[in-house]
Amino acid sequence: MTIRHAKAVWEGNLKEGKGNLELGSGVFQGAYSFRSRFEEGIGTNPEELIAAALAGCFSMALAHILTEAGYVPQKIVTAAKAHLGAVRNGFAINIIELETEATVSGIETNKFRQYAEEAKTNCPVSKALAGTKIELMAKLKGESHE
Repeated sequence: MTIRHAKAVWEGNLKEGKGNLELGSGVFQGAYSFRSRFEEGIGTNPEELIAAALAGCFSMALAHILTEAGYVPQKIVTAAKAHLGAVRNGFAINIIELETEATVSGIETNKFRQYAEEAKTNCPVSKALAGTKIELMAKLKGESHE
């Protein structure tokens, strides 16, 4: 079993405090604060990192599913937006929007969307976020928005 690590350090109270997030691999380290999380301050936040994790996991899962089905994905670009909102007992990520566009030769749009839904359902990060609604918009490169 693979185990991944991350660390968070927080100093001070919620509003005036500050923190640092660090990935165990050492490839990312970033400051975070109340302003970077709940307003538009400089720095990262846990929700942004969750969005990045889901976008990356989904893209890899979709590439795998397409390859297994006999299609060669040339490029998959996925953006994720994690919506943090107030709930009765604080805050929650109540929805994540995934938008993906892929370049895949020889696949029909409906088949591609079916594989994208499968990737959304079965990637490990989606499974970890099972309590959060994940909306998906999937299109092939060159396809117009509907």
